[in-house]
Amino acid sequence: MVFSIDLNSFKKMTNKMLPKPTDSELEILQVLWENGPSSVRFVNEQLGERKDVGYTTTLKLLQIMHEKGLVVRNTDARSHIYEAAIERDVTQRNLLGTFVDNVFSGSAMNLVMQALGNHKASKDELDQIKALIEKMENEG
Repeated sequence: MVFSIDLNSFKKMTNKMLPKPTDSELEILQVLWENGPSSVRFVNEQLGERKDVGYTTTLKLLQIMHEKGLVVRNTDARSHIYEAAIERDVTQRNLLGTFVDNVFSGSAMNLVMQALGNHKASKDELDQIKALIEKMENEG
């Protein structure tokens, strides 16, 4: 299997250097994270279940994502196979960090307070939050 980008070199990039996906690119990444390496046709079919999107649009987005380093492409077969170049949790941490910095002036507390204020947390969710806080206090 031959990829057009060296994954080991790519993973050494710092979070600041990681490309920021657009909303449409995130939708494609979700498909790839959930299903693994996929053809353009498969990605397009998955996206088509959620919204109206043309095959050529999906192909163009994947080509742009490849240029940005968001996906790697295996060209061994007639049908090119695309795979997410960055793991889901890395992307989530990177985007969340940027979001907290830009929207909440870097304050995780303001983010949590806003989220809890806009959403009625269940008892189970509150218990999980309490357990996470206890774990963080014990580690620090």
